[in-house]
Amino acid sequence: MRRALVPVLAAALLLTGCTEAGPNQDRLDINGVVTEWKHPDTPPVEFTGTTVEGKPFDLKDTRGSVTVVNFWYNACSPCRAEAPVLKDLAADFAKDGVRFVGVNTRDDRATAAGFERQFSPGYPSVVDQENGSAAQLAFAGVRGPNTTPTTLVLDREGRVTARYGSLANESVLRTLIQDAVDGTAA
Repeated sequence: MRRALVPVLAAALLLTGCTEAGPNQDRLDINGVVTEWKHPDTPPVEFTGTTVEGKPFDLKDTRGSVTVVNFWYNACSPCRAEAPVLKDLAADFAKDGVRFVGVNTRDDRATAAGFERQFSPGYPSVVDQENGSAAQLAFAGVRGPNTTPTTLVLDREGRVTARYGSLANESVLRTLIQDAVDGTAA
């Protein structure tokens, strides 16, 4: 009888999803992959860089919009697996004015361009190595990525409201973005 309860209890724990995580961390998933800050108390994140296409990028230009920042690199299997999901989310949330930007953490421009040709994300990616890792450093002092891939959701003021490690569940990220759009994340 005890052995029969183990799968049931494990399933119940997985279905509960989130638990309390502290005074300003409202949710932390059971695997420690998702962290959400309902009341961000950090300054807006700022960085500039050059995109894979060679165009200048300034995160300040996204102010006023919810922004999703995804950290990736070409040889990262989870990055490749989540690329189509991020592409779909970017298209779905375009109507809400949500901006997406990728940050390639390791590759040179030619390698990053190969990834972009294969996955056609529909949003710009900054080649961070060409800029002294400025994007990674900008987030490191606030609420940076713990690993690659990591996706961060920024509110309209440019503050991090959510961090999601390797994208295992599209609906979780969709909810985090929708919370920011609705203004319930900040």
